[in-house]
Amino acid sequence: MEQCKISNMYDLSETIAAELFEGKTYPWEVLSEIGDFIKKLGPTLDPEIFEQRGENIWIAKSVTIAPTATLNGPLIIDEGTEVRPGAFIRGNAIIGKNCVVGNSTEIKNDIIFNVVQVPHYNYVGDSVLGFHSHMGAGSITSNVKSDKTLVVVKDGKESIETGLKKFGAMLGDYVEVGCNSVLNPGTVIGPHSNVYPVSCVRGVVPGHSIYKNKSGFEIIPKTV
Repeated sequence: MEQCKISNMYDLSETIAAELFEGKTYPWEVLSEIGDFIKKLGPTLDPEIFEQRGENIWIAKSVTIAPTATLNGPLIIDEGTEVRPGAFIRGNAIIGKNCVVGNSTEIKNDIIFNVVQVPHYNYVGDSVLGFHSHMGAGSITSNVKSDKTLVVVKDGKESIETGLKKFGAMLGDYVEVGCNSVLNPGTVIGPHSNVYPVSCVRGVVPGHSIYKNKSGFEIIPKTV
């Protein structure tokens, strides 16, 4: 599962949470530690840039938040991000610089790198979204299996037992997810990959690929 390793998925210079990934092999290993990490990091943030806006909530002063958005802690939102009307941030979330959390989008237990857009009717739970990734309107991460068993990451004949009941998706840097797609529990999408609209994705999608949901799926290496 070499392609699922943190070192092959993410540019850690593009998140305020880089320290959380240290000493770990796979990105889903951070999911159980996000809340405690925020409580540790928040009080150390530069008060010239960040302000505390509630219990365990730190927001950069340059962030724009719509009056109808709901923010719960633990939470950190970095500089230049926009939180639009009706957004619901449930807590245990680190949202990077210059991101968009859109109308009716729900965020829960996530690391969202810089310049990420989840702009329209998205659910992102128990997930890591890499630098400059984008989820089209209505696309969601499904984070619990229907039979409630623990999530296993599968790549062909290889598999890794995560020990997690809740695990959405790991999106590498520059991933594009098409509108109304569902990323099933344990989905890992390598960097610079595209998912066609209305796809049902599971397992590992290699980097620099296009995922086509047609009679199952087809992975086509990009030519550019």
